[in-house]
Amino acid sequence: MMKFWRGGDPFIWLTGGALIFCLAMISGLVGVILYQGASTFWPQDLTLLNLENGKRVLGKIIDRQQIPGEDEKYRLQLKVGNRDTYGLDFRWVDEDRIASVEDPLPAVVFERVEWGDMYGFMGGIYKGDELIETESGTWHKLEKLLEQAADLHEQIHAVEHDDIGALNRKIEDLRLERRRLEREGVEVEVLADNENRSRELWNQYESFSDRLDRLRTEQGQIELVVILAGGQECRLRVADIVRVYRPNLMTTKEKMVAYASKGWEFIAGEPRESNTEGGIFPALFGTVMMVVLMSLAAVPFGILAALYLREYAGQGFWVKMVRVAVNNLAGVPSIVFGMFGLGFFVYGVGGSIDQLFYADALPTPTYGTGGILWASLTLALLTVPVVIVSTEEALAAVSREIREGALALGSTQFQMIWNVVLPSALPGILTGVILATARGAGEVAPLMITGVVKLAPDLPIDAFAPFFHLERKFMHLGFHIYDVGFQSPNVEAARPMVYTTALLLLTIVLGLNLTAIVVRNKLRKKYATSVF
Repeated sequence: MMKFWRGGDPFIWLTGGALIFCLAMISGLVGVILYQGASTFWPQDLTLLNLENGKRVLGKIIDRQQIPGEDEKYRLQLKVGNRDTYGLDFRWVDEDRIASVEDPLPAVVFERVEWGDMYGFMGGIYKGDELIETESGTWHKLEKLLEQAADLHEQIHAVEHDDIGALNRKIEDLRLERRRLEREGVEVEVLADNENRSRELWNQYESFSDRLDRLRTEQGQIELVVILAGGQECRLRVADIVRVYRPNLMTTKEKMVAYASKGWEFIAGEPRESNTEGGIFPALFGTVMMVVLMSLAAVPFGILAALYLREYAGQGFWVKMVRVAVNNLAGVPSIVFGMFGLGFFVYGVGGSIDQLFYADALPTPTYGTGGILWASLTLALLTVPVVIVSTEEALAAVSREIREGALALGSTQFQMIWNVVLPSALPGILTGVILATARGAGEVAPLMITGVVKLAPDLPIDAFAPFFHLERKFMHLGFHIYDVGFQSPNVEAARPMVYTTALLLLTIVLGLNLTAIVVRNKLRKKYATSVF
C-alpha cells in the first residue's frame, strides 16, 4: 500500500480528475450560453390552446413543468406577447384545463418598437377611419406599407440626427461664444451679431421641426387591425412594426433567412424596449473602442516599464519593492481602480481640463464627468500590472547565452535588446498582452462609476468635428448584460437578450485568446533560436 502511494498514482488520478471536472464545468457553462443564445432568433411556431372555460390562448410554448405539490400534473409556460393588452408577456396554463390544441396557420407575429411582440390574426388596414384594405388582401398590402414606413423612418432619422443635430451643435456653440463674450466684456455690437446668428439658427430649427411634425403625422396615419386570440380587436400603427412573419406557414429556408435577418439586427441595430429587444451595436462599438483606447495606454507603458526593470535597473532593494508593488496591484479588486479613476481622472484631471479649456460651459461638466476616455485609462491602470509581470517573465526566459553572444559580436545594449531579446520574448509578451486585454474587455465594476451608461444617445465617434468625442459616455457589453439581466422590469422577456449578449462577449474574449495562441505559435517557429 505504501508503495502505491509513493508511486504517485493517486496524485495522477487526482490531478486528472480535477482537470476533467474543470473542463466539464466550463463546457457546461459555454453549452448553456450557446444553446440559449443561438436559439433566440429562431422563428418558433405559434400554438393556440382552447381551454375548457371557452377561452383561447395564443403564444409560443417556452417550458413545461410539473405543478408544485401536484403529482403527475403539469403546466405549460407560453409567451403570449401583447404586453399592452395582457399586462405580462408570459402565462402558465395547466394541462388539465386544455380542451384542445391547434396549429393556427394564419397566426402572425408582429415585432414592435414598443411593448414587445404582438401575436394575433390580421384584420383590415385603415387610414384614419377609412378602410383601405380588407382582411383578404392585408398580407400583400402590408409588405408595401412596411417599405413606405421604413422610408419615412429614414427621413425622420435624417431630419432628427443630421439636420436638427447639426443645428443644435451650432446653437450650443453660439451660446458658449456669447457667454465668453459676456465674460470678456466686449462691445454691444459683437453681442448683437451673436444674437442675430442665433435667431437665424432658431428660425431654421422651427422649419425643420415643422417638417418633422408633418413626417410623423404621415407616419401615424396607417393602422392595422389585429384580432387577438380572445376575439379582441387592437389597432397597430404600421410605423410601429419592426418585422412581421407567419411562423406556422414558413419553410425551413424562410426561417433560416428570418434567423439571419434577426441576428444581423442584433449585431448592427440599436436597442429598444429598455434594451431587452433590438440590437446592441452601441454596446459592441463602445466595448471595442474602449479596448482599443485601453490597449494604446496600457501596452506601451507596461512593456517599457518591464524592459527598464529587467534590462536597465540595478537589481537592488528598491527594484524588488517595485516588483512587489506591481504584483500586489495585479491582485487589487477592480472596483478599487474604479474609485481611483473617479477621483483622479474624472474629478481631478477632467475637472482641471474644464476649468482651463471649457470654463464657458460650466457648471455643466465636459471632461469633469464620466466618459469613455476616463474609463479606458482606468482599465489601463488595471491591466498594466499584468502586462508588466508577463513581459518581465518573457524577458527573463531569454537565455543569457543569446544576450552575451550579441554583446560579444559588438552590439550595444540597446541593439541587443531591440534585435535579439525583444524578438525572442515577443511570443510571451504578446500572450500576456492579449490575456490582459481580454480581462479588461470583460471588466464591469470600474466602468459603472467612470462613464458607462444604460443607453448612450450618441456614439463616441461621429461626422461632426472633432469626430472623436472621448468625453462622451458609452455602452458596454458587460454592463449591458448586468443591466438587462438584473435591472430590467421584465426579467423573463429580457432573458434571451442576456444569453445572446453573453454569447457575443464570450466570443470576443475567446477570439482574443485564440489570436494570442495563433500569433504566439507563429512567432515561436520564426524565432526558433530562443527558448520558446
